[in-house]
Amino acid sequence: MIFSIIKQRRWLYISLSILSLCLAVSITPARASVQIPTTSTLNVSVSTSSQPSNWLEQGRNLYRSGRFPEAVTIWQTAAQQYHAQGDRLNEALSLSYLSLTQQELNQWQAAQQSIEQSLKLLQTSIPSADAILWAQVLNTQANLQLHTGKAETALESWQQAQKFYEQAGDKMGSLGSQINQAQALQTLGFYRRSKQQLEVLTEKLQGMPDNEIKVSGLRSLGLALQIIGDSSKSQQILEQSLAIARQISAQPQLSSILIGLGQTAVDLQDPKAALDYFEQAQLLTTNPSDRLQARLAQFKLFLNYNKLEFVNSLAPQLLQELRELPPSHTSLYAAINFVATINRQSNSHPILPLKDLAQLMAITVKSAQQIQDTQAEAHALNQWGKLYLRTQQLSQAQELTQKSLNIARQLQANDIIAQSARQVGQLYKQQGDRSKAITTYTEAVNALKALRGDLVAINPDVQFSFRTSVEPVYRELVDLLLEDQPSQAELIEARELIEALQIAELDNFFREACLDRTQQIDQVDPTATVIYPIILPDRLTVILSKAGQPLRSYVTHKSQAEIEQTLDNFLVALNPVSDSKDRDRLSQQIYDWLIRPEEAEQAFINTKTLVFVLDGRLRNIPIAALFDGKQYLIEKYAVALSPGLQLMATRSHHQNHISAIVGGISQSRAGFSALPAVESEVKQISKAVSSSVLLNQEFTSQALAKRVKSSSKSIVHLATHGQFSSRLEDTFLLTWDGEINVKELSELLKNRGSDPSKAIELLVLSACDTAAGDDRAVLGLAGLAVKSGARSTIATLWPVKDRAAAMLMTRFYDQLRQPKITKAEALRQAQISLIRQTDFHEPFFWSGFVLIGNWI
Repeated sequence: MIFSIIKQRRWLYISLSILSLCLAVSITPARASVQIPTTSTLNVSVSTSSQPSNWLEQGRNLYRSGRFPEAVTIWQTAAQQYHAQGDRLNEALSLSYLSLTQQELNQWQAAQQSIEQSLKLLQTSIPSADAILWAQVLNTQANLQLHTGKAETALESWQQAQKFYEQAGDKMGSLGSQINQAQALQTLGFYRRSKQQLEVLTEKLQGMPDNEIKVSGLRSLGLALQIIGDSSKSQQILEQSLAIARQISAQPQLSSILIGLGQTAVDLQDPKAALDYFEQAQLLTTNPSDRLQARLAQFKLFLNYNKLEFVNSLAPQLLQELRELPPSHTSLYAAINFVATINRQSNSHPILPLKDLAQLMAITVKSAQQIQDTQAEAHALNQWGKLYLRTQQLSQAQELTQKSLNIARQLQANDIIAQSARQVGQLYKQQGDRSKAITTYTEAVNALKALRGDLVAINPDVQFSFRTSVEPVYRELVDLLLEDQPSQAELIEARELIEALQIAELDNFFREACLDRTQQIDQVDPTATVIYPIILPDRLTVILSKAGQPLRSYVTHKSQAEIEQTLDNFLVALNPVSDSKDRDRLSQQIYDWLIRPEEAEQAFINTKTLVFVLDGRLRNIPIAALFDGKQYLIEKYAVALSPGLQLMATRSHHQNHISAIVGGISQSRAGFSALPAVESEVKQISKAVSSSVLLNQEFTSQALAKRVKSSSKSIVHLATHGQFSSRLEDTFLLTWDGEINVKELSELLKNRGSDPSKAIELLVLSACDTAAGDDRAVLGLAGLAVKSGARSTIATLWPVKDRAAAMLMTRFYDQLRQPKITKAEALRQAQISLIRQTDFHEPFFWSGFVLIGNWI
């Protein structure tokens, strides 16, 4: 009898953990951080009284269906009854479950009180409590700590929980606790440690026998990897979990694994596979909540890929289903996400009558009030207001959105503040109240900055969509600040916002914080002028920053569409087979926008280097190739790119002590074409500077990592295939043993410890490419440049003829050895030599080389 109850309790906690994770990923909107609850077991002696067991069973069923308020009531009753019976052990366990459920309701203070009571019972009334019970309660405490922004304390609590699991001989509990620790590390920004821990856990799980606990562990691990952006590895682990679940008939877990796989397929841009997984999940599940989540996921997929015939048939069914659901945490967020998905669509013909959607949000607000889920109420009010905004019923929209914002302020819920403050700002802007619009937009931006760590640590399906919900907030505020004749204070604020946006983009790309140390450019080089071209909907504004001088701005009134079309046409015209007159005309037009007004006012007097903080599609064009009608820009100034005033600590290179690690692949490898001139490039560079060479078979990721770590050489030069993209998964470099992704590469290059004197001075990536058709592909290049820790990076915007690349690189190193020359000037002289002294004078052959970071 005791054994059967132990089994029942074990399944109870596993079910709660699985369910909690499913809810966190599939339903709940962005919160302070995302937990990875452990899959764990309970092996304690418990009361055989049937009534408390029924209470716990009822609590589990209510939790599973998302009826958290009722689960709270049941577990409160169970805790009281166990207290009355003097059963302190089960009272402590009930309080731990109660805290976990209160966390789902965002009742943080109540959850804190419940877990403190549970811990107090363990410390004072149950001195001989089983180690496993300690582990469970510590797990719940850590979960609360992570949710409330105490990731470091959560990490310590999970480490304690792990020790108790190991003391109890519970391998799965120990592994689950380590999965949680990996998430806490990621939240703290320790990506390398997190990834290493997850890799070790994967190996441990492989060695375990196939059972439901292994399925749960692999599923949790797969979702953890999905959260930190390793979609391919996540897919592999989830597929393994699915195969074992099917083999051992672990039916209750199949649907949640399939939904996880569907989300990973969405991340990997494989809609066909995603749809198949969601359909399987819907067919296999007996859980109404999972079925609803699968159908909502299909709906979102159809909408994102504009499959309106499926959208139009599914939408009314979902609307009816959502109307009829009883009030619960699950049903509230299902309705909110359904309306939010529709609100994100910009088409003028709504999928459903807006009055029906407004009615659904009215019901959701009432239900949220009924079960006291204040955060859901704020989200629902925001979406309800957005519906009225779409129909230009501005007074209703403002009333509802302001209510949402007021609640969010009380809750200090920055994710809701960011959305609602932006919406209130839009309404003030439409009313012509620029001052109030700026104030509320500033509140929205500040909320986004406060969320910086959370936005990069959580799953994209839960977090804000960067391009639709984060980037526009910054841009709309910049647009307001730069209206008419902006003041000096407004120019400074606009410049800072553009820089903050660039860093937010990099954070979003890597899903972790990238830049923390900053330094003003005008403190680095007083002979540099910084140019910020900002593309706005109806104009191009250029801000100029020069040491010791006020900021200046210039405006060209052109639509965003016209500007971007010109930039695209210029890129096409750079092909050597294109009409050179057409290329020069387009190049000169862009020159007139960015450079000529400043030159006319002699803004570049005493300027040696132009540093560009490029915006949007401007990042894809070679600034050095801009043409004034007689000369290219590079013939007049050295050119560098920067994410803004953010640079690593500067240190001038020592020309007399230049040394390099030079690696490359000249042979055909892994489906990539041969680069025959690479061998010559490597040999010539090794003659020009003291070099450690890794060529072809020697150029493996392990050999490169070892060489970087053990060597103090200041330059790393890699001549091999690679691709930069706005997608993390599509940004890589080719080594002899395969592709190494940008995260791994950046970690490898930083592997010299924390001593700044050992940092890589210059990273050169020769023969790389930016992803075709990706208008934000250079984000991957900028990301690597910043994240690698290298002070400067030289790379190519497109594949350059390898003989031209070898010639340019050899001349660059010859220049770099000259006394008192900057890296930007060395690159400039190498480019000028190709223009004036070789057959490679067309911009295509030399202008694709860009310098990012510290140009000195």
